[in-house]
Amino acid sequence: MSATPDDACGCFPSGRHWPGIAHLIGSNIQGVAQEFDAQAPWADLPVALLDVETTGRDSGVDRIVELGIVIARGGAIIDRRGWLVNPERPIPAEATAVHRITDADVAEAPTFAKVFPEVLAMLSGAIPAAYNADFDRGFLLAETLRAGVVIGPSLAPALRREVDWLDPLVWARELQASEKSRTLGEVARRLGVELANAHRATDDAEAALRVLMAFGKDDRVPRTYGAFVIEQKRLSRAQADARARWRR
Repeated sequence: MSATPDDACGCFPSGRHWPGIAHLIGSNIQGVAQEFDAQAPWADLPVALLDVETTGRDSGVDRIVELGIVIARGGAIIDRRGWLVNPERPIPAEATAVHRITDADVAEAPTFAKVFPEVLAMLSGAIPAAYNADFDRGFLLAETLRAGVVIGPSLAPALRREVDWLDPLVWARELQASEKSRTLGEVARRLGVELANAHRATDDAEAALRVLMAFGKDDRVPRTYGAFVIEQKRLSRAQADARARWRR
């Protein structure tokens, strides 16, 4: 939902007031990919949701074994692609127990460096997103650097350090705060989103994207791209602070 001259009160058409946001919608907002209009409804823009399956949880040493990207625009899925990736190292049994991908499955698969041009083509011209985005983003950047690619402003928004990724998990923690579990499977189930093949990259990516689109219909979620990024930053900081207090 775009801000209009009638929005001088700082309210969006949903009627919800977003403190500290309305006056920024027309400005250069940190975290927004600059090729997109911050005042445009984010759901009308191309959003590429990425999911990775890996050999472990540490992007510094672990590797991607499967990558999926699903793209939506205007509330509809418009593209979907997945790759098995040879991690050039054995897949630990505990990782296989989660995603069911074995060494034999990836023995003849290309390395990340080989599939990178195809991945880049899918991510170009789209707003990046992921469920628990720090995890997937960390692996994507680490593998890109290992492939000898220089991270810079000429790459897709997903590969620019200054661009924030949309993250349905942040919104699940806010909109489903009373629920004990915010795993993708549980959140999808509560929203009526099908996830028949959990922990496989393309299936998880599509389910997470459908979760994001479902959240976008909630009046508590900003409609414009810029407002969404600003509010997600605020929520993420508040949630991190709450987790830190809980651990003390």
